Amino acid sequence: MQKQEKAQIILSELEKLYPVAACSLDFDGDPFHFLVRSILSAQCTDKRVNLLTATLFDKYPGMREFAETDTTELGEDIKSCGLYRAKSKAIKATSAILLEEFEGRVPSDSRDLEHLPGVGRKVANLVRGELFGIPGIVVDTHCARVAKRLGLTDSDHPLQVEKDLAACIPEDKWITLGHRFVAHGRAVCTARKPLCESCPLSEVCRYAKRP
Repeated sequence: MQKQEKAQIILSELEKLYPVAACSLDFDGDPFHFLVRSILSAQCTDKRVNLLTATLFDKYPGMREFAETDTTELGEDIKSCGLYRAKSKAIKATSAILLEEFEGRVPSDSRDLEHLPGVGRKVANLVRGELFGIPGIVVDTHCARVAKRLGLTDSDHPLQVEKDLAACIPEDKWITLGHRFVAHGRAVCTARKPLCESCPLSEVCRYAKRP
């Protein structure tokens, strides 16, 4: 079976399984708030980020408040998300850069986004897709695991996984693909005990067919 043909079967089944493909990070209509949530989500669950930011933005409504805060104080405020020292420095620095270089706006260009502290390719693709509707594949641990098990990639490197998926998935499916892979990785194709016996993708899955 050609990889494109397999990808079409996988997409069809995932769309049936997860008809609502949405980012699990909250979006309150403020692009900057979404960027902050995205930075906080590194090695942290979206549920935890949503819980924290439900009150965080009361204290820091916008990028100026983040840019002017003390990183130690901010670190204490975001401590529950982990990596709080690095994240507090990144959020403060990113806020200052947005104010100084981008007139207080979140940019849509991937190079501009990846120039911001705390923003790598994964976050840049997420922000571009969610805020601007620009196609991109968000490769997190769930996406990489599911893609490799299904045989759509042989790599563990996020950039190569992204390239391999982009080569066999239609561009108009890129944004929702990442969300559906995450949903499947959490519900069925879990890291330790994947539910292969009940997975509708088992017939086309390399991992399920392994000896």
